[in-house]
Amino acid sequence: MGRVTDLAAFSSLLTDEGRGLLADLRHYDPAQELAVASRLRRDHPAELVSAALGQARLRQRAVAKFGADDAYRMFFTPNGVEQSTRASVARHRAASFARLGVRRVADLCCGIGGDAVALARAGIAVLAVDRDPLTAAVARANVEALGIADLVEVRCADVTEVDTSAYDAVFVDPARRGGRGRIFDPEAYSPPLSWAVDAARRAPYAALKVAPGIPHEVVPPEAEAEWISDGGDVKEAVLWFGTAPGSVRATLLPSGAALATSAPLPAPPVRGVGRYLYEPDGAVIRAHLVAEVAARLDGGLVDETIAYVTADELRPTPYAAAYEITDELPFNLKRLKALLREREVGTLTVKKRGSAVEPEEVRRRVKPKGPHAATVFLTRVAGAPTMLVGRPAAAPAERG
Repeated sequence: MGRVTDLAAFSSLLTDEGRGLLADLRHYDPAQELAVASRLRRDHPAELVSAALGQARLRQRAVAKFGADDAYRMFFTPNGVEQSTRASVARHRAASFARLGVRRVADLCCGIGGDAVALARAGIAVLAVDRDPLTAAVARANVEALGIADLVEVRCADVTEVDTSAYDAVFVDPARRGGRGRIFDPEAYSPPLSWAVDAARRAPYAALKVAPGIPHEVVPPEAEAEWISDGGDVKEAVLWFGTAPGSVRATLLPSGAALATSAPLPAPPVRGVGRYLYEPDGAVIRAHLVAEVAARLDGGLVDETIAYVTADELRPTPYAAAYEITDELPFNLKRLKALLREREVGTLTVKKRGSAVEPEEVRRRVKPKGPHAATVFLTRVAGAPTMLVGRPAAAPAERG
């Protein structure tokens, strides 16, 4: 379907008839789509029914990112659901702009408007720009549906031709997916990272959203690099301009805990496995701040290439999950199976770092059975393939 046809189909959803259909489809079961479509086509045009069903599916997918209250009022495109910022992360970024005193932001490559919504809700006026007519139309419908159209101007234009001199800050979210999937080369982003950096340098403040796997060596020296996780999953990296040049930061949502430094510590020492193993949050690992966490825990690494920290004492930290280790074994699934059978372990969590063995393969081979639970780490200890068996550690205050 061409873009002109897509835009016409989307426009039909904004009519009273289209909105009524979407309201009726809020709780529909996709497994019953054929029956639902047949019923609706008795009273509505087939093209409108098809567009409404497609939008209903997208809204259901969007609930995980935007929450039900917003998702069922908003509109989406397939790429918009896939690439838009999770609402919790967008709120965090908007709050960061607000703390800087920013009142006007040019949101370049705005997509379906997720970040523009968060910025407006933080009281910031937004120019939201996207070059795709359908995407811009969806963003415009979203700010109207959420009652923030007075704070957001949506413009369909090439971001490279937009004058941002009147704005306190720019936010650039380049497209990082192409016809073949994810794009890993920052210069292959659309627009390229080099263009986004030039735009950032011209503004008092700026934030550039990039893939969390961006190499540290390509981060401009005047930028602050922030890696953000939400619920333990790394969501994105952001290059901030006008804040703390040369520093790196890991931000963990929903708590908001942040670990930052402008002078990273040297790599921690490698030591034998202690009573506790700490699994740093992914944002900490991406930000290369494992050494800072190890220092706080008075710990070391189990292997110089593995981001597991080991220590003899249990200390509270928001930056890593703690496990009490009961057994350390050379990698051998038969020995692991015997140990788990002896301990009557039926609930087995398998984690791996530095091992080629897949967790599902381990579960299939050891056939856990019994009333108890355990966690096994497939990793390397001082270069040797190793299995560490343990359980989540209770916080010191909980242990009495």
